Amino acid sequence: MVTPAYVSPFRSPAPWAKVVPGYGPVTVDILLELPNDEYVYEVVEGVLVRMAGSGDRAARLGIRIGGRLDAYASEHRLGAVTGADGVYRFPGGETGLIPDAAYYSIEHLAQISDENKPLPFAPDLAVEVVSPEQSADAMAAKARRYLRAGTRLVWVIWPQSKHVDVWRAAVLTGAERVLGVRDTLDGEDVVPGFSYAVAELFRDQLRPELEG
Repeated sequence: MVTPAYVSPFRSPAPWAKVVPGYGPVTVDILLELPNDEYVYEVVEGVLVRMAGSGDRAARLGIRIGGRLDAYASEHRLGAVTGADGVYRFPGGETGLIPDAAYYSIEHLAQISDENKPLPFAPDLAVEVVSPEQSADAMAAKARRYLRAGTRLVWVIWPQSKHVDVWRAAVLTGAERVLGVRDTLDGEDVVPGFSYAVAELFRDQLRPELEG
């Protein structure tokens, strides 16, 4: 087991979240033991952090994109999709993130030795739905955290402004593309053949705008 270095609660390695006071270095396995409360917990470099739980809009967006990905991946037998309780342990240290939705290819199945433990790899595709208190810089830091761990594609969904940032490992300086309501999400070589209109993702909010 990697022994994480202690990080002061005044400096968070996860700018998208807040350090949980009263904890020293922890392992990713703690995420399977914490009580079910109003927070979402993650571990970053051995530091336990938490975010407020998703509101109705964010929760529906996560379920919507996750459900569409799951149906497609199952139909084409490409891999598996997890929801907002799927824990991914990143290689090389004590970091475990819980994306709002994520996909991993069928090739990863051989790496799973215990289905009751965190998944021992970064997802191939991670989807994050941004909360109102999370900033662009914070979510950029989280996207880079995924990509440096081996994630190939990250979609950061912004409910308020109704757009999606697309991140790829080749461009860590910023989102490779920013998609609006006239654009389409593309699974590219990560989820081959998958596509989903951004307008469909935001359909509850955008119908009058599209008709205009």
